[in-house]
Amino acid sequence: MDNATAVNPRPTLTLQQATELTQQLYGVTVTEITTLPSYSDQNFLVADKEGTKYVLKILNSVESKNTTLMEVQTLTMSFLRQHGVPAQTAVYTTTGQLMSMEEIDCGHGAQTYCVRLLSYLPGKTIAESPVTTWDLHNLGKLAASMDKTLQQLVSPNLDVLQKDSSLWSLSYIPLMEGYLSVMDGDPLQEVIQAVIEQFKSHVQPKISSFQKGIIHGDLNDQNIIVTPVANGHHEVSGILDFSLLTNGCYVFEVAILIAYLMLENPSPLDVGGAVLAGWESVMMLNDDERDSLFLLVLCRLCQSLVYGRYNVKKYPDNKKYLLTTARNGTRLLTKLWELGKKEVERKWFIDSRTYSDS
Repeated sequence: MDNATAVNPRPTLTLQQATELTQQLYGVTVTEITTLPSYSDQNFLVADKEGTKYVLKILNSVESKNTTLMEVQTLTMSFLRQHGVPAQTAVYTTTGQLMSMEEIDCGHGAQTYCVRLLSYLPGKTIAESPVTTWDLHNLGKLAASMDKTLQQLVSPNLDVLQKDSSLWSLSYIPLMEGYLSVMDGDPLQEVIQAVIEQFKSHVQPKISSFQKGIIHGDLNDQNIIVTPVANGHHEVSGILDFSLLTNGCYVFEVAILIAYLMLENPSPLDVGGAVLAGWESVMMLNDDERDSLFLLVLCRLCQSLVYGRYNVKKYPDNKKYLLTTARNGTRLLTKLWELGKKEVERKWFIDSRTYSDS
């Protein structure tokens, strides 16, 4: 196994440690504190005596090393907030910092973690909400508007977003082959291998023609918070977790959004057209991007299944959250693969036209 198993980079503070940290860094007297789910970081929901809620976010020790990247992520969140996108914003420490590097011992030796206190955004995750196709259309539109807004972001450190070598990047699908052994004995392994091969032959040669810019990179169903409005519809009250913010391809943002919104939807095939129409009401995809969309959606589902299973071996205590996608993802990937590119795309593109015609 790799070195990550020797020292667990995932923070595991006790409620007491988190309470003291919040008081010490932010002068906030915590009256209530509970843990929130997270992939490789640690999140707490805290409330003070006035009832104001915050999210205390402690980043894993590996990502905490890149302080410049953390600064750009924090800047991006406040920039989007100023431009009407409901992103979380960081609260200043008592010494006027938006983040603090803290050496903490979680029971396996002291490690340095990046600590931020973020504004709390009300609502439920989209995974828990019965969304309408109107909601899906609006989500596609919001995602494109957000990425378009990020074209105006200015910082001398934006070059840190160029290093798009994350395992989760849709540019690096072949990296999954190094982790496929976790699927041994699972019939899905053959499908995943075939998706990787199709990515290499059909998508990789086209990436140079994809439109690029700063993208959120992880618009999954746990990172979008919604609140109910009239007629069973919802509005987005929060976009969370900018840890995969990168200078990437816009079509990746669309594919990731479609992949995760299909997971909990009772009619998953209705998702693609609605999201695509919303996105294209702001930014059009070119022919190569449209031709790659189906495979990119499959690629993200594969990543989620493979890396989820791999990370369970590393962080068995977080199994339930890490395997969130696996519950429906296995069934969804199988169904999409059986239907095939032509049939699914035909439905998505016909559906998306009905929005532009109406």
